Amino acid sequence: MKTINHVKLGIVILGSISLASCGNGNKAAQQQGGPPPATPVSVYKVAAQPVTTVDSYPGVVVALDEVEIRAQVGGFVTAIFVKDGQKVTRGQKLYEIDRTKYLAAYNSAKANVQMAQANRDKAKKDADRYKNLAAQDAIAKQRVDYALTDLANAESQVAAAKATLSSANNDLQNAVIVSPLTGTIGISQVKPGALVTAGSTLLNTVSTGNPIAVDITVNQADIPHFQKLKSNPAAVKDSLFTVQLQDGSLYKRQGKIITIDRAVDPATGTIKVRISYPNESGKLIAGMTVNMKVLNKSEDNELVIPYKSVIEQLGSFNVYVVADSNKAEQRIIQLGKQFDKNVVVKDGLKAGELIVSDGAQNVRPGAVVKF
Repeated sequence: MKTINHVKLGIVILGSISLASCGNGNKAAQQQGGPPPATPVSVYKVAAQPVTTVDSYPGVVVALDEVEIRAQVGGFVTAIFVKDGQKVTRGQKLYEIDRTKYLAAYNSAKANVQMAQANRDKAKKDADRYKNLAAQDAIAKQRVDYALTDLANAESQVAAAKATLSSANNDLQNAVIVSPLTGTIGISQVKPGALVTAGSTLLNTVSTGNPIAVDITVNQADIPHFQKLKSNPAAVKDSLFTVQLQDGSLYKRQGKIITIDRAVDPATGTIKVRISYPNESGKLIAGMTVNMKVLNKSEDNELVIPYKSVIEQLGSFNVYVVADSNKAEQRIIQLGKQFDKNVVVKDGLKAGELIVSDGAQNVRPGAVVKF
């Protein structure tokens, strides 16, 4: 009897378990058939704001005045009057070429001038004498004509002799080479005793160091922007152009645009811009490569979003916009300049729209989000 009761009790328990299992299964089925839960995200409200970015350009330090020193006469170098790297002034003696033959040529030309002048004086006296005699009908007029011709030839010989003397004097003066400007001279390319050829042999280079300039190359699309910067009287005060040296330090002095090149390079579509800097300390040296940082302030407010909200897919940039009913809508946008952790949006968004800023990796188009 007890056995039968135990069997009945077991059947009741099994039935209860089966019913419970069926009830739970129905609930799970109901849950699977319902809408998926909303995806938790953080959002950002798109807004327009002033934008200041820093554009970076590779630059080269250049001297504003630089002259290659070449001899105008040939010969052997007999003296060097300055040391390499020395400060020089305009007109200071730098080199001397052997003056022996140039001095001889000068003395010879000088003597020729004196000889020509003596011949001219004699011809003039003869012409005066013959003119007086002709006035008295003492000689034929033809003789006077000959005398006047001789005088004209003598005058021409004097002029030719003086021209030769001037040329010889120039050669003699050019045998001593002087600095064409005030600045710093480089390392000499010749030593005493070296043979130099007129107009071709490079002796040295002299350049100015204060002020000095930095040349940068910019895209032709940026020309209007740099033209505005050039005409901006507050450009220096606003520190628009900052030089970063190779060790990462910033040059303390501020510069200003002095020249925008006359033409765009058609091969590259770029143009050269020259920015001048005070350089009393000599920290900037011609030939140095630097990094030019140009402060770029937008004239109007621009739409800005966090860069982390941008998704790149197949070369295009997208964001999730929170639309009606908090549904995520994927939208392609056009980006502008990136600064700090933000980026400018040129097209694709409007001020006041909500975008997903965090958690976009868990969102699918059309999914409901919560924030």
